[in-house]
Amino acid sequence: MDLHPGERIVFDGHPSPRAALSFFAPTFLGIVVISVIVGLVASVGLAIVVFVVLTALMVLAGVIRRAATDYVVSTQRLYIRQGILSKKIQQTRIERVQNVNTSQSVFERVLGVGVVDFDTAGTDDSEFRFVGISDPHTVVAAVDTAQRDAESGADRSSPTTGV
Repeated sequence: MDLHPGERIVFDGHPSPRAALSFFAPTFLGIVVISVIVGLVASVGLAIVVFVVLTALMVLAGVIRRAATDYVVSTQRLYIRQGILSKKIQQTRIERVQNVNTSQSVFERVLGVGVVDFDTAGTDDSEFRFVGISDPHTVVAAVDTAQRDAESGADRSSPTTGV
């Protein structure tokens, strides 16, 4: 992310490694089912090979997915970048953020991760979410800091009139 003049980063992160477990759990169950079917149809040896290869691919996919997602809160913008080969980039100005909501399912609470959802002015059609954040309240505090910095910067740059 290229910073604008006077812009500084308040939060920079990726989804937590623990968040990948929500991806791994159902995928791992599928791998076990496939391996059992292969073991019943073909051989136990082939089932073990299939299990090891699919598990390795699952772990690799989780690591790549995490590394390929960047979340940034700066004093001027919110920024999400996803992808390695194909990229998806979302950004919005910090002044457009109207509400910041956090949520954690029971499973996410056990893992110690959560989702930070941003409501932005004039954007009903797109989701702006930081998913799998290890401490969602840190992001909320970072957005609050960024908004205060933006407001105080705007106050300094606007002319004041004395009576």
